[in-house]
Amino acid sequence: MLKGISPLISPELLATLARMGHGDEIVLADAHFPGESFNSRVLRADGLRIPALLDAILPLFEIDAYVPDPLVMMAATTGDTLDPAVEAAYLVPIKKHAPTAPAITRIDRFAFYERTRSAYAVLMTGETAKYGNIILKKGVTPVA
Repeated sequence: MLKGISPLISPELLATLARMGHGDEIVLADAHFPGESFNSRVLRADGLRIPALLDAILPLFEIDAYVPDPLVMMAATTGDTLDPAVEAAYLVPIKKHAPTAPAITRIDRFAFYERTRSAYAVLMTGETAKYGNIILKKGVTPVA
């Protein structure tokens, strides 16, 4: 355990976040997401929900302020509907730790898969919400 770092952050996740450069992306994937089919760098956070992980990650992680879409979720496919409570739950830690971050952008399922291919890493979570995946683009950490 380290002081000031959530116990939800595993050593592997902490190392991954530290190794990422500005512009790199991490996918927080729901439990149903085929992460290993799209990316070779997959970490596990089984049993942990994405809102709690966002609350643990975002104090350590600067959201990219130089792009219009540093927060991306999957749009519903034709015939499906989104549960607005999922995004609302994600916005609580986002607004808490990154109050100036832009709105979450929604992209189609296959575009999301393509972004996952080029992401730095995929964090497989225990999130069970349908369309619960979110991509975070890392920004430049301000000098203290």
